[in-house]
Amino acid sequence: MNLELRDRYVLVTGGGSGIGAAISLTLAQEGAIPIIFGRDPLASDFEARLQKLQPKFKFYKLELTDEVTVRSAVQHAIEQTAGGGLYGLVNNAGVNDHVGLQAGPDSFAASVHRNLSHVFLLAHLCEPHLKASRGAIVNISSKTALTGQGDTSGYVSAKGAILSLTREWAAAFRHDGVRVNAVLPAEVFTPMYESELAKRADPAASKAAIERLIPLGSRMTTPEEIASMVVFLLSPVSSHTTGQWIVVDGGYTHLDRALDHV
Repeated sequence: MNLELRDRYVLVTGGGSGIGAAISLTLAQEGAIPIIFGRDPLASDFEARLQKLQPKFKFYKLELTDEVTVRSAVQHAIEQTAGGGLYGLVNNAGVNDHVGLQAGPDSFAASVHRNLSHVFLLAHLCEPHLKASRGAIVNISSKTALTGQGDTSGYVSAKGAILSLTREWAAAFRHDGVRVNAVLPAEVFTPMYESELAKRADPAASKAAIERLIPLGSRMTTPEEIASMVVFLLSPVSSHTTGQWIVVDGGYTHLDRALDHV
């Protein structure tokens, strides 16, 4: 299927690692041009793969909580498209910082700011460009916004707000041809997830226990599976899909976890 993304510029926050890296690579495979905003330098192997797929890609090393720098980077990135404009925005960056009730109001506010404010800022800055291109936004939320997790009030509040903003922006853009959707990952086997498992007494047993609870295939979701859905939702091929929350998790969130134990 031709997703009609060739030579279209798409800004991806946190696009250099984990799910974000998979999104950037999938975009490049489809001929799109990723504009990556990230706080860490790109890994050499990832950069080499991206360069081979799409040598026009852009990378900006910055802190998304630094509004002045983000504003400057967006302006520069748009200028660098040489009139090509901006077609898509993927608000992917975020961190489950485990700021719970015991952390207090200041830590809670800082967590929400860290995980939410840049989502609004990027949409605000990209709004006129997305209207001009009749493009799309995909926001990356989390299954924790639907299920809760415990001991992570800040992150869950931000991810829940992202779902609400998805519907709000879909309504706000309804006359502009700009579609806005959200993708909710659950148990995605990223390097970060693997490093968290490594802290447990028996990482292999912990991973197996989680996978037994995932109905479809008894395995974790891959970053590439999340990326495929994100890129499809960005694509003009999904031309009448907006305001949707898509949970890509092998049934983990919504199907009965006792299915294979009865």
